[in-house]
Amino acid sequence: MYQDFTVNLGNLLLSISDAMDLASPDISSHQLRTGYMAWRMARAAGLDDDEVERIFVAALMHDVGALSLEEKQRIHRFDDDLDPHCRIGADLLEGTPVLAHAAPIVRHHHRQWCEWDRPIDDRDVFASQVLLLADFVERKIDRGVYILHQVPAILDAARDAAGRLVHTDVVGLLVDASQAEEFWFDMVSPRLYSTLLNAGPHRRISADLEQIESVATLLSHIIDYRSRFTSTHSASVAESAVQIARRFGLGELDVRLLGIAGVTHDLGKLAIPNAILDKPERLTEAEMQVMQQHSYFTYTILRSIEGFGQIADWAGLHHEKLDGTGYPFHLADERLSTGARILAVADVFTALVEDRPYRAGFDRIRVQAILRDEVNNHVLDRRIVDTLVDDYADIRRAAMQRAIEAKGYYEKMLGF
Repeated sequence: MYQDFTVNLGNLLLSISDAMDLASPDISSHQLRTGYMAWRMARAAGLDDDEVERIFVAALMHDVGALSLEEKQRIHRFDDDLDPHCRIGADLLEGTPVLAHAAPIVRHHHRQWCEWDRPIDDRDVFASQVLLLADFVERKIDRGVYILHQVPAILDAARDAAGRLVHTDVVGLLVDASQAEEFWFDMVSPRLYSTLLNAGPHRRISADLEQIESVATLLSHIIDYRSRFTSTHSASVAESAVQIARRFGLGELDVRLLGIAGVTHDLGKLAIPNAILDKPERLTEAEMQVMQQHSYFTYTILRSIEGFGQIADWAGLHHEKLDGTGYPFHLADERLSTGARILAVADVFTALVEDRPYRAGFDRIRVQAILRDEVNNHVLDRRIVDTLVDDYADIRRAAMQRAIEAKGYYEKMLGF
């Protein structure tokens, strides 16, 4: 029934990878650049297309287990224990069928050559070593210095690491692949995303609706697991939106797409420091202004995936209000679709019932009163709030069950 809804897998993964490095100019495009180098090295090794694709996926997603901006920055500076994010990242990919084949590479991408007891021609050993070197080289690049002026020192550092950090043959691949200046120009180009999209391993591979939902769920884990206070938020919003949408009469395809919008609606929070996300008191006006950029980033990232236009509208507009005073676009009334209105109600509802750092969740009477006030103030859609209130207990029960499942997975991932 839904086989016609597909997106390009490369487009999907590139946008996710790019989003994970949004938070700081120090790490911008780190995973895209690492992916580019790993791809070129894998091609230089003469690997078959499937293995090149596997290494490329691992490189694009290799820091998926680093759950905060602060942790990413420490890793980028070589200032942190590197094993936890490798373990968490591998576990997250293992639970995502379309990406599971890359999990062993991510698990071992910081394992030095001198620590291996298996030969370099072992498939996972070689792939992990390629990723380790690509990651090592990218972190050596100074974004404030012209790239060709850095190449001799970068290659010297790679050669110095040969035989200890990385196998000599893998260093040789890097040297061979990077002889032409275009290798370095491509890697630091602001058009790298486009280069990888149009020439990379996934340019002809499609993801179906089930695979998209699986990747979207992975993305919700990356978003929510940055803080224990948000570990179930996206799952709860998505389930609430799905339950409301079915009762409101949306078709099943739109319901499933709204579920994807629900689990990705806070994607832009990857650009928000944990100091703001985890703050135990209400945010100051200045902090709120920083927070307000998250829905803009959600919108722009999802819009960069061809076929995701409707999902981007629904997810990126969840803080708009019917009276036009919402953010970031100040859209009102007729410019807000039914899906966007449903997601706005689901987000407010979830925020009211879940515990926050500065307060416990509200009971049903308080929640319904606040929702009614938002309707009367022309913030939320009356018909959608009525749909929620009319079947409050069942919708709340379904959302709680989804939250329990999400919390269990969160605790398993982080070893609680």
